[in-house]
Amino acid sequence: MNILAFKHFDFDDPQAIAQWAALNGHRLTVADPSAGVRAEWLEQTELLVIMGGPMSVYDEAECPWLKAEKRWVEQAIRREIGVLGICLGAQMLADVLGGRVYRHKHKEIGWHPIARTTEKHPLFEGMPERFYSFQWHADTYDLPHGAVRLARSEGCGEQAFAYSDHVLALQFHLEATPSCIGRMLTEWESELTEPGPFVQSASAIREACGRSRESHRMLHGLLTKTAMAAGVQR
Repeated sequence: MNILAFKHFDFDDPQAIAQWAALNGHRLTVADPSAGVRAEWLEQTELLVIMGGPMSVYDEAECPWLKAEKRWVEQAIRREIGVLGICLGAQMLADVLGGRVYRHKHKEIGWHPIARTTEKHPLFEGMPERFYSFQWHADTYDLPHGAVRLARSEGCGEQAFAYSDHVLALQFHLEATPSCIGRMLTEWESELTEPGPFVQSASAIREACGRSRESHRMLHGLLTKTAMAAGVQR
C-alpha cells in the first residue's frame, strides 16, 4: 500500500507512522504541502495521513498553499482514499466536510485524558474507553454533517470523529515522539506562559513522555483499520 503523509513543520516527526508502514510492508512518502501538492498523487495514494502544524486551517492569507491542500484532501475523500487527520489534519477534514473551524476558549497543551463517546464506528474499535494522549492545539471545530463524534475531553468536546467508512479525524497527537515534544517545548515555549486550565508545565509534559509508547500502539491500530477500510473501498 502507498502511504502519503503531509508534514507541516520541519521538526515534526513521522517516526511512529514510518514504523507502522515498515512493519506492514507499506511504502511511505512524506511531503511538505507548502511546496505544492501534485495531482498524480491522487492516483498513487491509498492512505493519506494529514499531520499537525502551528498554522490554522483558516490562515489562508498567511499560508496561501492551504487552499490547494484542502482541495487535494477533498478530492482524496471523494476518491475514497483512506484518510487519517491529526490535529491540524482533523481540523482540515472538518473544514472540507463543511464544519466550522475556529479559536477555542481553552488551549490544550500537555498529556490530557480523553474519553470515548457512546457512538461506535469500525475505525475506532479497540480504543480504550479512557486514555491519555499528548495535545497541543488552540482551535476546535464543529462536527461536520454526517460525521460520528467518537471522543471528547474535559477541555474540548471535539476530540475525534469518523466520516463515511474511510475517514478518521483525531484532535490529539498519538504520533508524538519524545524528541518532537522536546523541540515543541523549546520552539514554542511562549505558549506555555499563557494561563489556562489545560496548559501543563514543560516539566510535567516531559515527565509524562513515557506515555508515547502506548500512544504509538494505539496509533498503529487506527492506521491498520483505516488502511483496511481504504482497501475495501478501493
